[in-house]
This record gives sequence, C-alpha cells and structure tokens, in this order.
Amino acid sequence: MKLHWQILVALVAAAIVGSLVPAEGWWIDAFDLIGTFFLNALKMLIVPLIVSSIIVGVMGLPGERELGRLGGKTLAYYVVTSLCAILIGLFFVNLLSPGTIDGQPAGDRLGLDASTGQVLERIEGSGTGDVIGIVLRLVPPNIVHAAAAGQMLGLIAFSILFGFLAARLQGRPGEVLKDFWEGVYQVMLQMTHLVMRIAPLGVFGLVAEVVAQTGFDAIRPLLVFFVTVLIALAAHLLITMPVMLALIARVNPLKHYAAMSPALLTAFSTSSSSATLPVTLDCVENRAGVSNKTSSFVLPLGATVNMDGTALYECVAAMFIAQAYGLDLTLGTQFVIVLTALLTSIGVAGIPSASLVAIGVILTAIGLPLEGVGLILAVDRVLDMCRTAVNVFSDSTGAVVIARSEGEQTRLVSQA
Repeated sequence: MKLHWQILVALVAAAIVGSLVPAEGWWIDAFDLIGTFFLNALKMLIVPLIVSSIIVGVMGLPGERELGRLGGKTLAYYVVTSLCAILIGLFFVNLLSPGTIDGQPAGDRLGLDASTGQVLERIEGSGTGDVIGIVLRLVPPNIVHAAAAGQMLGLIAFSILFGFLAARLQGRPGEVLKDFWEGVYQVMLQMTHLVMRIAPLGVFGLVAEVVAQTGFDAIRPLLVFFVTVLIALAAHLLITMPVMLALIARVNPLKHYAAMSPALLTAFSTSSSSATLPVTLDCVENRAGVSNKTSSFVLPLGATVNMDGTALYECVAAMFIAQAYGLDLTLGTQFVIVLTALLTSIGVAGIPSASLVAIGVILTAIGLPLEGVGLILAVDRVLDMCRTAVNVFSDSTGAVVIARSEGEQTRLVSQA
C-alpha cells in the first residue's frame, strides 16, 4: 500500500480510536510517545538535510562565465516567484484566519499545550522590531551553536556561501568536497524516506491523542486551514503564473497548461518534484519547445531551490499555528516568517512531506512550539500533492520565461 493511502488509513483509524477511548489513561501516554517519536525523528533531519541540500544545489551552479546572464535571470525568477507565493499565502491566511473559530483561538479545540502567555514569552523580541538582529543572525559567531540552537537563518546563509566557494575550488579538493556533500545529501534523502515510512504511525499517535482529548472540534479549524492553503495555491497557479507567461514570455498560458499536464499529474501523484524532473524536462523540451541548454540548467536547479508552493504552505502553516495560540503577530514577526519561508524553501528536498522539516525551522525561528507541526499532518498529504504540482509548474514557467528572454522561439508563443 502506498504511503498516502497508509496515512489516510491511519488518520481514519486514529479518528475512530480517539473517539472511543477516554481522555485520560495509559493510552494517551502511548499516543503521545508515538507522536513525539515521529516529531523528534523529523527534527533530527533538519540541520543535515538543509545544509547538504543547499550546498549541493549551489555547487551545481555553472562556473562564473557560464552562469552569467542565464544564472542571474534564473535566480531572480526563483526569488521573485517564491516571494509572490509567500505574500499571497500571507494575504489569505490573514484574511480567512483559519486558526480562529468564532473570534476565539482554536488552540483549545486543537489540543495545544502551551498557553498564549508562554508562547508570547518565547517570541518576545523575535519580531523585526529588531531588524539589525535579523541581519546579525545571518552571520552567527558560532555556526555549530547556531545549528544546535535552531537558528536556521545563519545556517542557511553559511551553507549558501560555503557551496558557492566550494564550487570554485579546483582540482582534487573540489572533487572530494563535491562527492562528500553529494553523498551526505543522498544519505539524508534516504533517511527522510525512512522517517516517512513511520509517518502513518506518527499520524495515528498525534491525531488519536488530539481526538481523544478534544473530540472532533479540531476538524473545523483544520478544514478552514485546508481551504485557505488551496485558495492561495490556486491564486498563485491560476493568476501569478499565467500573467508571467502571457505578459513576459508572450506564451499562451492554456497551451502551457496542456503541455505540462503529464508533469503536473506526475507531481500530484508522487508529491516529489525530484521524481518528476525527468517528466518535466521531457514536457518542457518536447512539448513546450525550450532548448536543452536552458531546460537542463533551469529545471534541475529549480527542483532544488524553487519551491513556490512549499514556501506558500510554510507561511500559511506557521501563521495558522500562531493564530491557534491566540497570538496577534506584528508585521515584524510576520516579516520573519516571510523571510524564513523564503530561505528555507531553498533547502527543502524535492521529496514528499519534506516541508514539514522546514515548517519546524520557521516555528523555531519565531519561538513557537514544534508540537504545532502535528496539527497539520492530518491534511498535509493532499496539500503536499497540490503544492508539489505548483512547484513543478513554476519550474516549467521559469524555463519558458527565461528561454523567451534569451530569444528562443518556443512552440507555445501567443499569436495575439
């Protein structure tokens, strides 16, 4: 049975079991043990997965001469579209407020442990009221201490700089470094796959505990959260991307949707932009008419660092959890969420549910408890499928936009 069906079965079983058992007893401790074990396994992956992913991605960039104009356009596109996606998510999560029910925080219905006062103490000073502090966190004096303390901004900045300079190391030292980090990255992918094998069990423990202690009151805020993410993803997929295709690339968006349909369906079913990459390359080159020179550079890099849907989801999830705790986040703290979502989306592996690790990074960055990750697992799988499709479509749009800016004549140019 495939993982998503296993998680679905675990979710149904957890709802049934949780509704039958009392709110206290040894079974609650057992549910908590299972859920905590799964969350700890996810947290264990954060530092090595993000570091190796970013370093491998940056080291894969061409040399300075080859990078040139193509590389600059590609990176600019990734930053702009990811930022647009995050801002769209931020707009809808503030508009719909999925973490509040009837004007009250949904934390009690969701079974959150930490009180608003405790969380307020954690995030005090985490907002951008201290912009200088944010800049300084990009260059921590002790990178090991920063990693241990969960200060991911500095770790991400260090990884980008390390990968950039390591890529320019000549001779055997450069080859050894590249092979080493590639090996670390591949091992971390395997470890992530291994951890995700116990995801159904982890979902069962987390959801059963919530249902046993709160009943089905938790379903309503999760449904609103689910709808909020879908609306935001749809806005980015059906508005932002077509506008770029039509106005910048002069390409018919409807034809591009049709050309990319095999890749979109593959992305939706596998929840993996990396697994979808061969299909994406085939669609972009043979159906959209982008040259191999452009597609072979833009798409593999995009599968690593261009995660529009994931960045949007991370932002909405963090805001949802904050709202559930009853926190009125300032613009400063929301800026931290936006910045961290943008940076962590670069380091998210293109594999199913890897964004759960990044959401943990964002929660840590603003001082929110990591238990909040457990709240969204019940609906994460379907949303993972949707946001992966958005990621892949953004990659393909980037390839077409950049190809057209380079003067290429693709097959989908509008006749208008």
